Amino acid sequence: MDEQQKQQILDISWQLHAMVEQAYIDHRAKKGDDNWLDKQRLLLADMALHLLQTAIKPDDIALDKLTNNLNAILTISDDFLPHAGLKQATDKLYQL
Repeated sequence: MDEQQKQQILDISWQLHAMVEQAYIDHRAKKGDDNWLDKQRLLLADMALHLLQTAIKPDDIALDKLTNNLNAILTISDDFLPHAGLKQATDKLYQL
C-alpha cells in the first residue's frame, strides 16, 4: 500500500470517526439502561477507528497509542464478552 492510499484511508477514517463520535454523544443511554450496550457499540466503533488510524499512519507504529487503543477496545468489549476476561487482560498491556 502506498502513502497516498494510506492517506486516503486516514482521511476517510476521520470522516467516519466524526459521524460515529457524534452518534455516541447524541445517544442518551446511561449505564444500566436497556440500550446501554447500543451506546457501547458506538464507542467500540470509535475506538476501532482509532486503532485503524494508529495502524495505518506512516512511519513506525506508535506503541503507546497501540497499547491505549487495545486497552480501550478490550475494556469496552468486556461488556459484550464478560466470560472472556478481557478487562483483566488489559493489565498485561502495561507491564514492563
